[in-house]
Amino acid sequence: MNNKEIRKSVEFNLVEVIVLILITGIVISLFSGLIVYNNYDKLASSDITIKDDKFSEFVSSYNHIMKSYVDEVDSDELIEAAIEGMYNYLNDDYSMYLDEDVTNNFEELLNGNYTGIGIEITMDANKQIVINRIFTDSPAEKSGLKPGDILLSIDGVDLTDKTSSYVADIIKKGDKETFSISYKRNNKINTVNITRTFVTIDSASSEVYGNVGYIKINTFSSNTYDQVKTIINKFDKKVTSLVIDVRDNSGGYLTTARDVSDLFVEKGKVIYQLKDRSSKITKYTAKDDIERKFNKIAVLINNGSASASEILALALKESAGATIVGVKSFGKGTVQETETLNSGAMVKYTTAYWLSPSGKSINEVGIIPDIEEKVFEEQLNKAIKAVK
Repeated sequence: MNNKEIRKSVEFNLVEVIVLILITGIVISLFSGLIVYNNYDKLASSDITIKDDKFSEFVSSYNHIMKSYVDEVDSDELIEAAIEGMYNYLNDDYSMYLDEDVTNNFEELLNGNYTGIGIEITMDANKQIVINRIFTDSPAEKSGLKPGDILLSIDGVDLTDKTSSYVADIIKKGDKETFSISYKRNNKINTVNITRTFVTIDSASSEVYGNVGYIKINTFSSNTYDQVKTIINKFDKKVTSLVIDVRDNSGGYLTTARDVSDLFVEKGKVIYQLKDRSSKITKYTAKDDIERKFNKIAVLINNGSASASEILALALKESAGATIVGVKSFGKGTVQETETLNSGAMVKYTTAYWLSPSGKSINEVGIIPDIEEKVFEEQLNKAIKAVK
């Protein structure tokens, strides 16, 4: 397939799922069931104030520690711990404090582009660093690297017993732009030179099976809408039905999920609804005409499909007549907003529940497929059969 990926085992827990991606030489934390939209000036315009005595207690505690604690304390880390403590108090797996490094990595992933070499890496059971995915038109692809290659060394540094983070730091923090990377494929060792450059994360890819178009959406980043729109308009006229695959897609931007859904849902029909803290419900409808009409649509899901993926699946099922194939989805029906702090760190917190076009909540329940298929390798065949 064109997405140049190999299937991996993805295990979700209620806190987060970690995906290791080497972009600008960094390891990215991709939070389970992520669905966010930016909130720019809410803190500045907030009318919520802190009582002077409570704030004074906080300042006094801070000063006591900084002036009198027996060991030296890093003031920045102490403030970070205090902020993190407030979000931990919420007891919400999706509300959290992200330090500056994680924030930068998080934003690069959702922006959909970066300066790097264009590979996604993971650590296998034998503690080998394995390439899991190659981004299209990246330096890694042009060098001949492929999914499944085992990284052995970078610039002569043996990677045995090294972590993915170590590999990332070599590329991120080094002064060099070009790296000599040795890798093993089919028990043969090869070496390539790779230079960092601007890379676009291919969040969507495609294939054609007879009259059925297939689109794999890996994440809902800033560039996903444009990529999906381009794909469906490039399909030959003989393509009359469509399969959209959001298996193991843990989410992304809410606005992107809405825009992608808008490509397939008739103007005026509901895509999703939001329920806020006061139980006010706001409906969000398709604003544009259908980009391209397909006779039938199927959406592939599994237990790694969460949030934005679930919004797309239910929008297409309830407002476009799509068939859902696979196994029960993750079941995350909440929405988070993000705030970037002056320090460069970020806070992410839950602000609403999202509901399907009909008003259904799948939070902690998941989506039950119309056609269940537990065998991963057979799910695509079932989806194709459903739309033929």
